[in-house]
Amino acid sequence: MSSSSTGSYDVVISHGKIVDGTGNPWYYGDVGLRGDRIAIVAPAGALDGATAVRRVDARGMVIAPGFIDIQGQSDEQLLIGDGRVISKITQGVTTEILGEGNTPAPVNDKILATIAPSDTADIRVAKQFTGEHGFGAWLDAMQHHGNSINVGSFIGAATIRTYANGEAQGAPTEAQLDTMRRVTRDAMRDGAFGVASALIYPPGSYAGTHELSEIAKAMAPYHGVYISHVRSEGDSLLEAIDEALAIGRAGGVPVEIYHLKAAGHHSWGKAAEMVSKIDSARAAGQDVGATMYPYTASGNGLDACIPPWAAENGKLLANLRDPAAKARIIEEAMDSTPGKPVYCQESGPGPIMVVGLLSTPSLAKYEGWRLDKIADDMHKSWGEAMADIVLTSNNRAGKLTFSMTDENVAMQLKRPWVLIGTDAEGFDPDSAKGLTHPRAYGSYPRLLGKYVREEHVLTLEDAIRKFSSGVAERLSLPERGLLRAGMYADVVVFDPATIIDKATYEKPHQLSVGVKDVFVNGVAVVKDGVATGAKPGRALRGAGAGMN
Repeated sequence: MSSSSTGSYDVVISHGKIVDGTGNPWYYGDVGLRGDRIAIVAPAGALDGATAVRRVDARGMVIAPGFIDIQGQSDEQLLIGDGRVISKITQGVTTEILGEGNTPAPVNDKILATIAPSDTADIRVAKQFTGEHGFGAWLDAMQHHGNSINVGSFIGAATIRTYANGEAQGAPTEAQLDTMRRVTRDAMRDGAFGVASALIYPPGSYAGTHELSEIAKAMAPYHGVYISHVRSEGDSLLEAIDEALAIGRAGGVPVEIYHLKAAGHHSWGKAAEMVSKIDSARAAGQDVGATMYPYTASGNGLDACIPPWAAENGKLLANLRDPAAKARIIEEAMDSTPGKPVYCQESGPGPIMVVGLLSTPSLAKYEGWRLDKIADDMHKSWGEAMADIVLTSNNRAGKLTFSMTDENVAMQLKRPWVLIGTDAEGFDPDSAKGLTHPRAYGSYPRLLGKYVREEHVLTLEDAIRKFSSGVAERLSLPERGLLRAGMYADVVVFDPATIIDKATYEKPHQLSVGVKDVFVNGVAVVKDGVATGAKPGRALRGAGAGMN
């Protein structure tokens, strides 16, 4: 705590409960901001006589570091959208980390070949990110675009693979693997926080353990993290965790498991063993942790129900148009024989809510329906209905799968090595259409309202740590994540008695309540609960940025 309380400030936030991000107990205090930095953290009332351009009375409020979303999906909004990501900043998010599986950079001819020739705007944007510093050019483009939040990214493992091998299955040649290593090193030097894999989605699912281990070795000198949507969250969950741990050991890098979960009722009993496996690895000296969101439903594309071979070389829609290939897809997608690969057949169609159909007139009436009800209405098997929806929607259909238990979510949240991410993009509720996962609007207020205030699963201090300093330390992100003099002025002021999520699965486009003020680099992006439209966000880079 700084002892100097004299001088002038751009903003003084006074008489609030300071929760500084360390996990230490709260205390009453004042915070003074000057320019883009926290100038002082002082005892309550110490800044009452100071000169300030703006004062925020935080009586009854919590003053906390800005929330760092370790698994954001706002790639489009932060590059070519309006950049305000209103559903995020009104939760208290001041920084978003991108990169799960795929990134828009770097780009070469193999990656350009995956974009439809008719998508001329996408091709034009992608061509900005070619060359040795393509990843860095993407980060620069987001900063120059203007956004309300800071942004950084892992490099997607599927992007690395596609850069070298296109969208073909099979192990890479030695030459291709050498290209993957080079691309990884270049991205790390440009500021990637590590490598992020998503091993249920093609072409990322085509990567083997050896390939991922070699990529991990290439990023290790640049202090990166291997973070993974592991290969299975159901029947083979424990084996998938083992693979991630093995990649971390082989590469000599820390490991994070994206959105930790035991998905599907057959796997609910594995959650405790999953957590014990990570606890045991840590006890043995391996640096491993996990992220999660505080909901019992997941969200991804409906095409996740389709066997990965069908998407090889970008031919998913072509295969769905071919009667023989389509029949094989449906048969394998519905095959529940023990030992066979699992896609959606473990949960079945009942827990799957289909979304993203409003732009397809012939399917729009099914928006928000469960897949089994759609199949009944179509007079088809659920596998055939799923395949037809993916094809007719031009693979724009998504799904929310109600696959977890409240008990497991609460149990996992208690682990000290669990961090919080939304796994969601940001929205403007005034223009958003169709259904999406409510985590886009409510992840952090839900955790602070439901799991801290109402159910006492976590203390306020530990919850804040899980999405401030905990994330900053995992990413080796300097000067953010704590309320300390000299740190960047990413600050959130919220009411702990009222903060809560309002978004639901049926009506997701509802802002959370309770967040009063949000500052990013010292600039107010939320004032008295309303987005200001300011865009002071910056591109953030990892510890390897600029290294040789």
